[in-house]
Amino acid sequence: MASMARMYDGQDPIRLLAIRDTPLSVDEVFGAVGDDAAGGTALFVGTVRDHDRDGDSEVTGLSYSAHPTADAELRRVAEKVAADFPVRAMAAVHRVGDLDVGDLAVVVAVSCPHRGEAFAACRRLIDDLKREVPIWKHQTFADGTEEWVGA
Repeated sequence: MASMARMYDGQDPIRLLAIRDTPLSVDEVFGAVGDDAAGGTALFVGTVRDHDRDGDSEVTGLSYSAHPTADAELRRVAEKVAADFPVRAMAAVHRVGDLDVGDLAVVVAVSCPHRGEAFAACRRLIDDLKREVPIWKHQTFADGTEEWVGA
């Protein structure tokens, strides 16, 4: 699959990558991956939920922090996905700073010639982003406890 993956028309398929301290936009990310040759677009939106620890603990505060290398690691992850799938266009943005319940924490989208490829590439993009990009979540709970996730 890698031979057909990178680019069909000489254009970089990675259209938008960002780590921001401002609210995220689903419309911006979806718009970035529009491509007339794509038959499938998959989008994932991660939001701040009101609980964690298997649903047992009420989240009262959440903050994301990013290591200075996070931008470069996000690009590396995106380039690997683009090399492994026939990606027409790809975008990923992650929020840092203080977030409220319901806020968008991460939005990723991938367009490919077919839906199955788009689903698989989008899943790989979000899974690898969460596993490999050095962004950490600090949560506080109603019982006064707190935890770091991913640190």
